[in-house]
Amino acid sequence: MFNPVITIAREYASGGRHIGKQLAKEMGINYYDRKLLRLASDDSGINEALFGLSDEVPRKASLFRAVKKVYTGELIPPDSEGFTSNENLFNYQAKIIKELADTESCVLIGRCADFILKDRPNVLRVFIHAPMEYRMEIAKGYSPHMPDRDVKKLIQTTDKQRGAYYEYFTGSNWRDADHYDLSIDSSRFSREECVQIIKKGLELFLNVK
Repeated sequence: MFNPVITIAREYASGGRHIGKQLAKEMGINYYDRKLLRLASDDSGINEALFGLSDEVPRKASLFRAVKKVYTGELIPPDSEGFTSNENLFNYQAKIIKELADTESCVLIGRCADFILKDRPNVLRVFIHAPMEYRMEIAKGYSPHMPDRDVKKLIQTTDKQRGAYYEYFTGSNWRDADHYDLSIDSSRFSREECVQIIKKGLELFLNVK
C-alpha cells in the first residue's frame, strides 16, 4: 500500500508544529512529534526521560564541534557501554521513524526525519522558515513578559541547537535546500494557506489525490 508521509523541519517559532498538526488533522492521518520519544522508549526499553534530554538538543558540548556521528542505522545492543548514548537514542528514534513510514501515512516533525527517509518515494520533505521579526512576534506570544533581547536569544539558541543536532547526525547543514522538496516562508501565508500549499505539493510531487 502506498502511504504518503510528510516530514516537517522548522525554525523555532515559525509555526511548523501548528502547521503539521493542522495538516495531519485535515488529511486524517497521525501526527508524530514528542510521541516519537515514547515509541522509541517502548521499543528500546530506555527511559523516555533520556530521550527527552537529547530531543533535537545536543546533550554534550562536543556536539557543537566539527566531529560528527553520521547516522548509519546500526543499533547498539543493550549489553554494550554505548546503549544509552546520544547515538543509540537517535538510532532508536530513526528506527521508529522508518517503521512508521513503512506502515502508515503520517506527519513527522523534526528529528532529522527528512534525512532518515531521504530515499523514500512516498515522502514529501518540507522546511518551514520565517524572518526573525515574524518569529519574535510568535515567540513573544509564548512568553509575553520576556524582553525582546531574550526572545531573540532564545530563537537563535534553539536554532543553533537544532542545527548542531542535525549536522552531528547527518553530516549536513540543516538549512540546505537540497534536503527538502518544499520550503515555505510562513510569514507570507496564513497557517491554513501553508497547509494547503503542502497538500497541493503532496498531490503534485507524489501524485496523490
